[in-house]
Amino acid sequence: MPETFWTVRWPDGAEERLYSPSSVVTELFEAGQSYPVPDFLARARTAMERASGRVERKYGFACSAAMDQLGRIEARVAGLPDQKGKVACLEISQ
Repeated sequence: MPETFWTVRWPDGAEERLYSPSSVVTELFEAGQSYPVPDFLARARTAMERASGRVERKYGFACSAAMDQLGRIEARVAGLPDQKGKVACLEISQ
């Protein structure tokens, strides 16, 4: 369950490095692809929920880091002035 980082560019041009305790993000995101904001958010929710679930199955407790990251993603999306823009996945690394 290698922790994974992925870098995104938000519709406003800002770049951010995101965290997952699991490589599950590679199942939902691809470097070089862009996702409409609602699709990105749905994929991020799925990824963080799956990552937390994997941690729970292995260690017996949910992953608060995954849920914290999801909260930061949701807050960032809520603050975007353009909900119709796209989020670019720039890089995924383990």
